[in-house]
Amino acid sequence: METVAGNPTAPRAGGTEAARRPPDEPAPGGSRDRARGALLGLAVGDALGAPAENMRPSEIRRRWGRIEGFVSDDPAGTDDTEYAIFSGLLLARHGSELTVTDVERAWRLWIADLDEGPFRGAGFSERGTLENLRRGLAAPISAQHRHAWSDGLAMRAAPFGVFAAGRPGEAARLVAVDGRVSHEGEGIYGGQAVAAGVAAAMTGASVTSVIAAALSVVPMDSWTARSLRRAVTAAQRPYPDRLTGERAVRSAVVVGGYPWTDLAPEAVGLAFGAFASARGDFRTAVLMAVNMGRDADTTAAVAGALSGALHGASAIPRLWSEAIGPVRGSCLPSMRGYHVLDVADLLVAGAAGAVADEPPHPAPGAQAAPPGGPPGLTPAEGAAALPAGESRQSLGTSVADR
Repeated sequence: METVAGNPTAPRAGGTEAARRPPDEPAPGGSRDRARGALLGLAVGDALGAPAENMRPSEIRRRWGRIEGFVSDDPAGTDDTEYAIFSGLLLARHGSELTVTDVERAWRLWIADLDEGPFRGAGFSERGTLENLRRGLAAPISAQHRHAWSDGLAMRAAPFGVFAAGRPGEAARLVAVDGRVSHEGEGIYGGQAVAAGVAAAMTGASVTSVIAAALSVVPMDSWTARSLRRAVTAAQRPYPDRLTGERAVRSAVVVGGYPWTDLAPEAVGLAFGAFASARGDFRTAVLMAVNMGRDADTTAAVAGALSGALHGASAIPRLWSEAIGPVRGSCLPSMRGYHVLDVADLLVAGAAGAVADEPPHPAPGAQAAPPGGPPGLTPAEGAAALPAGESRQSLGTSVADR
């Protein structure tokens, strides 16, 4: 008999209500609700998928049966959530005028130039970028490293879709500006597909239209487009049971035997496959992404952003959304204390033409940052720089289940 881990109806252990953001729920279906759904969905998917990262489905089943909720007593987002906040704040400050120079300056000031010891809190693409920046290389040369095709841009792409709601082309343009500091080629395409998909979902478009928007902004002969099409095609076929369907979607895109799980074409394909299979339902899409393993935190974060943008924050199970507090800065200490919901509100205000001069305040206890402040924020509202957390990517290898 299949066991079920993380029943979302059970009380969640760990954490304190004092660390959680007070409820401030916008009207369902509005732009603010969808924006919050996108970024909260990203954070929830990230936290749900983090324990299963780099695992095969068979390993997940042996350990937990089927994951149906948080399997950690104290769930938290990883680099996916913290980099999405970082990019979202930068976008809130600059809006459509965002330039590669703006992005590079922010990376240098708030990541590369901080004295935090070895950088351990993100994937190989971020590590390679920071090594290049610290060597004095500038964008786009900073993106020329071994992992420029990773899903590190896709994981932080949702804010661009929120800002450019209903404008997939603009979302794709802006996320490419952000990505030129750290990614090239398929790494850029993965971010563009996610940003465009979220931009379409923000208008309540159909699942088919969301997928079409993602495909419209990347070259049709690219690896990313092929993987996305294969995953969606597999997801739309009938299957006798859920496990068979998950295996089919996974087999359609996973590169069997490849040691790294953070391939942008693979992660984006799996995320859109889960989104298509679930017909946009938040819970179904995110849990399918988690249980397929591989880079599970990123695939679930992307699936959560798409579904959350489509249906709004109200579609996310309350016990899951209430578990998401201000980020801890385990990857980016300068982001400690900021909440995805506040970033969502800033992006909606910026998209409406408002001036983002009233940024969110960090959680109680966060210290002031050095002069200049995090991107989009005033100096007094910066968060304390803390030692980096544990590594996002295991240096070991994992082999795909096929």
